[in-house]
Amino acid sequence: MKNQADVIIVGAGIVGLSIAHQILRRSSLDVLVLEKGAGLGEGSTGASSAVCRFRYSNDEMVLLARDGVAAYRNWSEFLGLTSPAGTYHRQGNLWFTPYGRSWAEPEAARLMRLGVSASVLDDTALASRFPLMSRCIRSPDLETGADHCCEGGGVHLLEEDAGYMDPMAAAADLLEAVRARGGKVQFGCKATQVQSEGGRATGVLLKDGTTLCAGVVVNAAGPWCDDLFKDLGLATWPLAPTRIQIVHIDCPSAYHNQLPICADLTSGIYFREQLGSQQIIVGSVLEADEQDKIGDPDLFDRGVDQQFVAAKLHALSHRFPALPIRGVKGYSGLYTINETDVHPIVGETALSGFYAANGCSGHGFKLAPSIGSLIARSITGNQDHFDTFADPGFLSVNRAPISVQTKSALA
Repeated sequence: MKNQADVIIVGAGIVGLSIAHQILRRSSLDVLVLEKGAGLGEGSTGASSAVCRFRYSNDEMVLLARDGVAAYRNWSEFLGLTSPAGTYHRQGNLWFTPYGRSWAEPEAARLMRLGVSASVLDDTALASRFPLMSRCIRSPDLETGADHCCEGGGVHLLEEDAGYMDPMAAAADLLEAVRARGGKVQFGCKATQVQSEGGRATGVLLKDGTTLCAGVVVNAAGPWCDDLFKDLGLATWPLAPTRIQIVHIDCPSAYHNQLPICADLTSGIYFREQLGSQQIIVGSVLEADEQDKIGDPDLFDRGVDQQFVAAKLHALSHRFPALPIRGVKGYSGLYTINETDVHPIVGETALSGFYAANGCSGHGFKLAPSIGSLIARSITGNQDHFDTFADPGFLSVNRAPISVQTKSALA
């Protein structure tokens, strides 16, 4: 491994690799990505649900999601690979809410104004599109599991072009694309400190004592990002590694390709198919389920709590009353939550040449191409036709906190 590069990126998750790829798409800079893990997916990316939706409370986030998802929808072109492993599964994202027409119609109009295809579904339309789903807008009793008389009459929002990808396939594709363009990715290589001189980043110090020189350093270290902020004297945002639980069950053949991706706000869950419709994964949309802060991101419970499993599967059964619950398993991954406003910090820090791409708070996968665009354009000064049209200052490190409706991944 050379002891210098033009750009060093710390972290080979979906964000770090996206930044590297975006820099290499538009420049001949020498890019080196350092990853502490032995292989791909040992951080947040490996446990990502990789849902690619668009609706956020802030218009700039909608644009960032729209432009990030555009890369996934045109994956082969974006990568410059003829046969990538990753495939974008366009299934639509249904916002199943108790809010009714007065919420769904303005939100659909807002999304369409921002270039996102959206529909409004009443009970009749919902039954036609997704006949296996219950149309009940009453919340299930997650404390006792008691039954209730279901009530329809809701009106819901569908993001037509939303979808998902296999996060590990996407990361492997980016790794191939980065290397094909001359970028270097080194695994088992932990950066412990950013080196600086005269108010400018000059490289990184590795765990083994080696110093690698670079004029630009990018912190894309996910849950380990604070390791690189310490000792620099920078005013940083509170970025907390947070355990996030996921349940998955077998998906019977009768349900294959019959489910949308869904943010079910009446039940506090989201769900989607995975593994070629062989499984259904279920997670939480509740802020209360994003509070398990982790002191050491190398040491946390990667399993699931039985109380969590019971509550989420009861909610799923309420939405699909005839669905057999079989093959129940689960796992946990990590978000890095920006505790101030649950939005990423993206851009150059007060230390010249040192960039942050951190605190994605559950938005990281879908935003990764856009985050890569923002960082790469700032570093190289060059534009690319996959660039995001969002305001580059919106997520900047020195911005004011963003006003949010909820401090959860749905913000």
